[in-house]
Amino acid sequence: MHLDAARVKARALELGFDIAGIARAGRAERAAAFHAWLEAGRHADMAWIAREPERRCEISRVLPEARSMIVVGLSYFIADPPPEYWSDPLRGRIARYAWGRDYHDELLPRLRELAAWLDAEAGRPVAHRAYVDTGPVLEREWAARAGLGFIGKHTLLIHPEWGSYLFLGELLVDLDLEPDPPGDDRLGTCGSCRRCQDICPTHAFPAPYILDSRLCISYLTIEHRGAIPEALRPKMGNWIYGCDECQQVCPWVKQFSRPGRARFLNYDPEWIAPRLADLAALDEERFRARFRGSPIPRTKRRGLLRNVCIALGNSGSAEAIPPLEIAARDPDPLIAEHARWSLARLVR
Repeated sequence: MHLDAARVKARALELGFDIAGIARAGRAERAAAFHAWLEAGRHADMAWIAREPERRCEISRVLPEARSMIVVGLSYFIADPPPEYWSDPLRGRIARYAWGRDYHDELLPRLRELAAWLDAEAGRPVAHRAYVDTGPVLEREWAARAGLGFIGKHTLLIHPEWGSYLFLGELLVDLDLEPDPPGDDRLGTCGSCRRCQDICPTHAFPAPYILDSRLCISYLTIEHRGAIPEALRPKMGNWIYGCDECQQVCPWVKQFSRPGRARFLNYDPEWIAPRLADLAALDEERFRARFRGSPIPRTKRRGLLRNVCIALGNSGSAEAIPPLEIAARDPDPLIAEHARWSLARLVR
């Protein structure tokens, strides 16, 4: 049975996604650039990215029967909280995508429901794989191939009607579906703009379209498990989980970003800009209780409190000293060392 691509995309929107497109399965066009990025060590210590790199470049190695890839997007844009929260140096900043429940738990069930609908429409079990940034798929490239936007100089996908605050998901299927025109040809580019590169506090973009994870605040606060290099700590400001600096200044984001159907995100200032002293006092049990069901436990308690200690040290406030003195006695040596570093900045 032939399935109409327009019906497939319409069904994806009915399931709660904001955008959907289709690409023909095959080899990633940017495979050589991906290999060069790995060879330069710009994936930092994320060894899982470098594992079987060709598998990430060739869809047939993931699902041999794959003929098409359905790519979906869901906006996670929410406006900045009031300045008294967002600009308070004694409060931490959390990246927008983590302002609520874990998006994996929201997007994957919708993709599986789409796969079940395809089974019914095709009259047979459709071979498929569903991923939400957890599988061996170069998702931003495939999103652009599926007509959902273009890759910006900050390496993120930009959709001209939604900006770049987008969750992405992919459904590989063994169906021949009509592909969409690629986004690069249809939807625009960054032109001469380089605001994302210029705003980055740690200068994590050595060139347009290249991100050095070793310098990226999102990587440092979430994926990096050890000590933050001392030279980078003052540049992190009060970001404690992720970073949105390069997206906030993007003209496409400023003009076109808007809330979508991600109803699982919260606009609670105490969640998105929490008091650093409160976080510094969390033991393991209270950490798990406070952030259960959100993406934040990915850092574990030691990672988040490491980041909190840095933010307290960057606050320049004497109010940060008491919580840091407590953190300096934490049984976890990673937390204690970062607390001592921050105290040295504040007590002179």
